Amino acid sequence: MNIRALIADDEPLARERLRTLLEGHPNIEIIGEAEHGRQALELIRQEKPELLFLDIQMPEMDGFELLEELGEARPPVVIFVTAYDKFALRAFEVHALDYLLKPFDRERFEKALERAVERLGKAPGRELDQRLTALLSDLKGESRSPERIAIKTDGRVLILKTSDVDWIEAADNYVLIHIGRESHLHRETLTALENKLTHRFLRINRSILVNTDKIKELQPMFHGEYTVVLHNGTRLTLSRTHRDKLDRLLNR
Repeated sequence: MNIRALIADDEPLARERLRTLLEGHPNIEIIGEAEHGRQALELIRQEKPELLFLDIQMPEMDGFELLEELGEARPPVVIFVTAYDKFALRAFEVHALDYLLKPFDRERFEKALERAVERLGKAPGRELDQRLTALLSDLKGESRSPERIAIKTDGRVLILKTSDVDWIEAADNYVLIHIGRESHLHRETLTALENKLTHRFLRINRSILVNTDKIKELQPMFHGEYTVVLHNGTRLTLSRTHRDKLDRLLNR
């Protein structure tokens, strides 16, 4: 059985490592490589791979976001490639999903690949979809909304109260945290912060989280989009793809 595989990882050396390990398996065809989540999403929709090596922490769209974005489309069998902590790894194990913890050796790779091939032989379907959904739910459910964010800057640690934050925007593997006229660069992905700031903050487009307590008004635009106006005068865009968040915002 020939298996079509896709590698999604933002680290060139990590992609090369996976590609080298897969070269010893003639029944596996690498149909593409992606440097970030959005590129991987496009390749999955176009090429429909059966096996996906998926890095979790990637710019633009991380691995979890990618799986959520696939929606009802049946995902390929996934081997997560991750540097996540031990708690998160236990979640993978509970839901019987394969992962490779960076750095991994050939033996661990072969074990994960063997399990994935076995699962493909059993025609993965709804059961795998349910495990992925349960994993995403569990990892999000365990995050607590912190009252403070610690930022390392110029040899010191700056403590920010989340209630003071107006909005947060993505900046590759960093975020810019805006408080009034100040902006603070913080090394964390937007999705990671979104999973932590569950009570007060809302994702209004691909690259922005907004503190709902700071919103003054919503102004309708064309094509189902809205302008979100903050109390300090900042104007942000609620995109059409995040329109479902509007009801949640109004009901808070």
